[in-house]
Amino acid sequence: MSAATAKPEGSFWQRKVVAPILAQLRQGITPEKIALTAALGAVIAVFPILGATTLLCGLVAWGLRLNQPIIQLVNYLCYPLQFVLLLPFYRAGEWFGAPHVSLSIPEMLARFQAGPMEFIAEFGLVALGGVAAWMVTAPIAILLLYFALRPALRVLASRVNRRIAA
Repeated sequence: MSAATAKPEGSFWQRKVVAPILAQLRQGITPEKIALTAALGAVIAVFPILGATTLLCGLVAWGLRLNQPIIQLVNYLCYPLQFVLLLPFYRAGEWFGAPHVSLSIPEMLARFQAGPMEFIAEFGLVALGGVAAWMVTAPIAILLLYFALRPALRVLASRVNRRIAA
């Protein structure tokens, strides 16, 4: 088999997640900056407005000068969590004055597809309540993720630095 048709080595996780992070460490990005990027990407990924996370991640990464590919990678990996947490955020938003609406995700999607403007008028306050709940929980989640990821990334960086030095 020629080099052009050879399969890349390693698992999907190794090729698509670990390898890009290793590449960033080799280029001198600090473990702390990668931990912050990943924490922000994960928390923004569960923002309770469907379709907004890619833009939000891009703006945050641009504004804080973080790595765009890593924040978007984490955003996409955490995308299923957005669906899992959508209704809990909306229910928590009721504590901030959002109206209670009996819904399911399939029902919400069907209503949106039937008429986006009517959907926005009907569920706008529900969404704003969900955003308020997200804003309360987001800083705590960012800190927890940052401090959880940082030690592992420091170990990874020290391994990379030892290989570079050798």
